[in-house]
Amino acid sequence: MNGLLLVNKPGGLTSHDVVSRVRKITHEQSVGHLGTLDPMATGVLPLLLGRFTRLAQFFRGDDKAYSGVIRFGVATDTYDAMGVPVGEACQPALTLDAIRSAACCFQGEIEQMPPPFSAKKIAGTPAYKLARQGKPVELRAARITVARLEIAEYAAPDATFAIEISSGGYIRSIAHDLGQRLGCGAHLASLCRTRAGCFVLEDTLTLEQIAALAEQGSLQGAMPHPRTLLPEIPNVTVDARAAANLRNGMSCNLPDFSGSSHVKIFTGPDELFAIGRRIAGTLIQPCAVLG
Repeated sequence: MNGLLLVNKPGGLTSHDVVSRVRKITHEQSVGHLGTLDPMATGVLPLLLGRFTRLAQFFRGDDKAYSGVIRFGVATDTYDAMGVPVGEACQPALTLDAIRSAACCFQGEIEQMPPPFSAKKIAGTPAYKLARQGKPVELRAARITVARLEIAEYAAPDATFAIEISSGGYIRSIAHDLGQRLGCGAHLASLCRTRAGCFVLEDTLTLEQIAALAEQGSLQGAMPHPRTLLPEIPNVTVDARAAANLRNGMSCNLPDFSGSSHVKIFTGPDELFAIGRRIAGTLIQPCAVLG
């Protein structure tokens, strides 16, 4: 089975758990996710299946949108509800305006320190493994962009929020750092990814729906059409001769798509065959062949 599957990840499962379940449901061993979600998080988790896993390199760097709840009054070692409380809990005298004012400091381009319990690697070892062993975790701040951070409501001790953030940003760190700025501690109580790149929550399927569609033999039809994937890359259809040349690694001349460095190459209405890279003028070289 080849395609992109939009999963509505449930809470309590790791992204790898979801990949394992989809492998069992579809009997397709080549399955990979586009962007990890923490176990407690829910929402949009795009998966690539079969030969489409070769497209993963072209999805990197997409921004994401989330909604969730920040709980004030106690910080945790993981910066979320899965962690152990750090320090003494309190009942802060906060207002919605005070939280919104503090949140303004976390918009735009900012330097963010990843959580110690994260997948960031230190000398080849994931930070969370060092943290679990009680070893020092020395991470470097990363530059990220927060396009929007909206604090919608505050009903002590919880504030609901919506955020749009660049790839590589940690919502847990936003929650933790906001609590530090307000002097009361805070952690991420719940999180839902509502958008990953161009993929939105409304188009996702639950694991139960995926299993039912697979049982009916109609799961392939529930996947986004290949021509809609990577919308920033134009589509072109080639004949059998051009496809054979591309399959053998040869370059070929294709229609001019000014302003685009890559092109999606189809051999029919639905058959995504390859991704090509422009090397000169209309000369295209294959850089990922699916067929």
